[in-house]
Amino acid sequence: MSKVPAIYQLGHLPIKDHIFSPDRSVLAITKENEIELYKINKSNLSQKPHLITTLRGHDKTVTSIDFSPDGTKILTCSQDRNALVWEKPPGEQEYKPTLVLLRINRAATVCRWSPDGLKFAVGSSDRIIAICYYEEENDWWISKHLKKPIKSTITSLDWHPNGILLASGSTDGHVRVFSAYIKGIDSKPEPSVWGTKLPFQTLCGDFTNETLGWIHGVKFSPNGDALAWVSHDSSIGIVYPQGEGLEPKSILNLKTNYLPFKSLVWLSDDSLVVGGFNCNLVVYKGNESNWEESYQIEEQKDLTKDTTTTNEEDQEISSHQALNMFKQMDLKGRAKPSNKVSGGGKALSTIHQNTISSIKNFSSDKVSTSGIDGKVVIFSV
Repeated sequence: MSKVPAIYQLGHLPIKDHIFSPDRSVLAITKENEIELYKINKSNLSQKPHLITTLRGHDKTVTSIDFSPDGTKILTCSQDRNALVWEKPPGEQEYKPTLVLLRINRAATVCRWSPDGLKFAVGSSDRIIAICYYEEENDWWISKHLKKPIKSTITSLDWHPNGILLASGSTDGHVRVFSAYIKGIDSKPEPSVWGTKLPFQTLCGDFTNETLGWIHGVKFSPNGDALAWVSHDSSIGIVYPQGEGLEPKSILNLKTNYLPFKSLVWLSDDSLVVGGFNCNLVVYKGNESNWEESYQIEEQKDLTKDTTTTNEEDQEISSHQALNMFKQMDLKGRAKPSNKVSGGGKALSTIHQNTISSIKNFSSDKVSTSGIDGKVVIFSV
């Protein structure tokens, strides 16, 4: 397989979230209050995707999207306080939405299917996580609420491989692990390092970092025995629990010099890839005793710098530019945009020219990213 990233420029509107179907033949992206579905050529990923259809059913920005594990349903949620399950009725070509009774009064922020596809979770600004399951007789999805001790907006969710435990990150700086066990739908969970008895709403873990910075992403390791998160203080947190009522084996907090990360995925039980405001992906490797940076996916350099200038000249030029900018703002109330690239900013040496909003596992050696610059990129890692 080619090592060259496959780059899809799908317009210039921000893409908040993206997901590939389980067989990697369809790409779904969020664009304002719509969802666009694209056909992907699996044998030649660099070929431009072909727009299949646009799903319209939300009134406000679509915040999150997910494919069911069997690939037959698409789950979306939106700032309009609703979640919809999109499905093609037998023999039809068009996707039809099914109502989800979320019972929330504020924006829905994130949604994720459970690994078995029998239920899903929707996080919200209402300090509630709705665990939704299908009710055949009424043909709708109904929800049970996880509330305590959540005190702020839910920003990210991830299911444990057992489909019972759910990790959440929120704007109060807390990462929590709940039991989302629903009687009559889930089979009794096997004991794990997170706990043995797991009735609905059991809090199996509650972790914070020093700064209580917003949590942007949470993710269980592939074996489910560790949990990692990224937060707005540019740190990565990883916890290794060892059982009910016991202190975790280790909680690690990696401080980095990068801009904050927005999303993360595990490549294996001992490696992570993270990305966000720095527009680049960084791979970290480690275990319960230590984690450290392994490499960056793209080499970063400033394309707008003249390589012949010395450091002193650099400082002089940049302070002169800053002075001019403040003069412009003082005189005209705004700075004159530089003519380096359209939009007045500096061109970045990375493929993404703006924040990476979500990262997903694509295959064993590839990840896909979507960004505020309207791009979806498939990187070899």
